Amino acid sequence: MSLPPNFLEELRLRTPLAPLIGRATKLTRAGRQWRGCCPFHGEKTPSFYVYDDHYHCFGCGAHGDAIAFVMQTQGASFPEAVERLAGEAGLEVPKATPQQARREAKQRDLHGVMDLAAEAFQRRLRLPEGRAGLDYLLRRGLSEDTIRKFGLGWSGAGRGALAADLKPQGIEARQLIEGGLMRPGEGDAPPADLFFNRVMFPIRDRRGRIISFGGRVLGDGQPKYVNGPETELFSKRRNLYGLDLAREAAFKGAPVVVVEGYMDVIALHQAGFGGTVAPLGTALTEEQLAELWRLSPQPVLCFDGDAAGGRAAARAAELALPLLTPEHSLRFVTLPAGEDPDTLVARGGPAAFKAVLDAARPLSEVLYEMLAAQSPGATPEARATLRHRLVAAADSIPDKILGAEYRRLLLDRFFAGSRRPAPAFAPRARADRPGFGRGRAGPPPLDLPRPGIDPAEVRQEQARCLLAVLIAHPWLLPEVEEALMQLDLPDGVAARLRYRLVTWQAGAERLEADDLVNHLNETEPEGLAWARRFTRAPPAAAAAKALPKQVAESWWHFYAGLRGEAALLAERQAALRDWQETNDPAAQTRIIRLNELLAVQRRGGMEEDVPGEEA
Repeated sequence: MSLPPNFLEELRLRTPLAPLIGRATKLTRAGRQWRGCCPFHGEKTPSFYVYDDHYHCFGCGAHGDAIAFVMQTQGASFPEAVERLAGEAGLEVPKATPQQARREAKQRDLHGVMDLAAEAFQRRLRLPEGRAGLDYLLRRGLSEDTIRKFGLGWSGAGRGALAADLKPQGIEARQLIEGGLMRPGEGDAPPADLFFNRVMFPIRDRRGRIISFGGRVLGDGQPKYVNGPETELFSKRRNLYGLDLAREAAFKGAPVVVVEGYMDVIALHQAGFGGTVAPLGTALTEEQLAELWRLSPQPVLCFDGDAAGGRAAARAAELALPLLTPEHSLRFVTLPAGEDPDTLVARGGPAAFKAVLDAARPLSEVLYEMLAAQSPGATPEARATLRHRLVAAADSIPDKILGAEYRRLLLDRFFAGSRRPAPAFAPRARADRPGFGRGRAGPPPLDLPRPGIDPAEVRQEQARCLLAVLIAHPWLLPEVEEALMQLDLPDGVAARLRYRLVTWQAGAERLEADDLVNHLNETEPEGLAWARRFTRAPPAAAAAKALPKQVAESWWHFYAGLRGEAALLAERQAALRDWQETNDPAAQTRIIRLNELLAVQRRGGMEEDVPGEEA
């Protein structure tokens, strides 16, 4: 017996393909996909590509999803492959029951009913009674090809018209009720049509099967749009209008754009933006967001430039934060006031909407403006509230490194908005200075050359000192590991060396300097040599005889220089929360150390004479 389609869909959603296939063959990033040598035939030049929901080899033609991959690589049957993947995904495989068999048969029947209903609606659009609906679509600028592509139709006047159309084909009113096309009558009254005098929009799932309909009334009737109810085929939370067509366009590189309505989707598809979709009468949901990320790592959410559009953007940002990963984020565009995608394209053509897309803003920027609008004003109370909200938003991101980057960026902007511009001093002669006569100009200022300071070189040297201290005293690694991983170290040798230190510490039986140096000589000799090559004298804390207190103070000194004030403030806030919640002495110690580091920075930067270091 076959398994429920909803279960198989959930299993595929919970089984990322790249990690699964990466067990069998090495994969590397290739744009938005992964690439590697095919595990099914010997090859030297990679021709095997892994996408979000399937893999394909352009050499031997192998193709499939997660279940197919397990079957082909492990010789498993379909039930065995499902069992293995379900165990890893934490899902329980449904047991075969007679009730399930009847439910699957009903779903197959319902798909057939929906197809027949769509054909009836399309036929009725071309009849005299559907002329008003066809004129409306043509007046909105849709071509005949677009009308056919989206299967648009006309419901008729109701009063059992659809049931009468489909009765000769053996369709009963009971099936139309189960499909969400009719509703039961009250008392002895017969079932009634759900849609009447409406332009009809078929709603399809990601595989292109019709699962429901939406209808738009002509004239001033309310509600303007009606979606079919929840059925065994249709869940508003899990589906997006236009998803089946957007999948193909996204695969070919089209941007994935989320708009608000049916006509916006259709108009943008006609204008060449084939990756456009829309929610189905609800705010964006977690399930829809997961579906969007299967199409694109950074879908674009498009909102109207009014108050309702601002609220929708805020809800989407709030929804996305706990789901963000380094690979998945969002971008936002706001349309000009009074415009929606449909009218914008009608007035300015595809170029007008492309200009809007090109101006898409990252989630971090929209998030700051949203939170700042919730805490207006420049009073200490308003600014303190805003800081709390910024930190809380960043802390809601599960990935620690990504959350730290959001904290840094949000707080940097917060502090930048409150800094006063440096005063401009104009040199002038002073008559009252000793040695100058009344009204007599002083000597010209000395214009001696000053050595330039290269910020990149400063960061390189700070990173070198920080890592050199750890190499000499690896016992410090467990204490500073989390802070070390949050640092934005210079690319190249510094970042590689950090990786070697952290991975060595995870598997080391003892944290001894000699063992670490031997490991680096084997795995990262270039990094070891770089960490010992100083333009000035090495820090005293990098010497083997340095005392533990001196070592820790020196390491946190260089850490502070690399992190900056905003990041240190955010860390202090997080440590303070930890201490209040757990009364952990380690958190209290961290607060004290961060306060010391902040005090040093606010005195004008990192001091020349660090505690325990040679001048």
